[in-house]
Amino acid sequence: MQKTTQLKKEEIKRKWHKIDLAGRTLGRAATEIAKLLIGKHKPDYTPHLDSGDYVVALNSKAIQVSGKKRENKFYHHHTGYMGGLKSISFDKLMEKDPNRIIKLAVKNMLPKNKLRKQRIKRLMVFEGKEHPYGEKIN
Repeated sequence: MQKTTQLKKEEIKRKWHKIDLAGRTLGRAATEIAKLLIGKHKPDYTPHLDSGDYVVALNSKAIQVSGKKRENKFYHHHTGYMGGLKSISFDKLMEKDPNRIIKLAVKNMLPKNKLRKQRIKRLMVFEGKEHPYGEKIN
């Protein structure tokens, strides 16, 4: 008889992945990153444990979006005060902080549970090709 084994917290082994975002579509790249952060690509995936890997995303400035999202897509947040709804367009946020666009897309694709904060901390996004994690990535 075969037995199904469950991964224990001490047995988690994390790898490093490097993803080049140049010329890639935002949504498709974000789903791939989310899958790596969750750990669904591993054969010993356990839903209640954070068994995902580290992801270094490069060239966030060169990300693409389809259709007219460049002009029509807006990011909203509320300050908490009355009348405090703030909005910024995709184009302006791309000029200001392209890394935030990637982080927001990936964060919204992660499951909305207690493991979300830990997973998003393992995502490092950079505007160019240079990053300080050279020796860790295969």
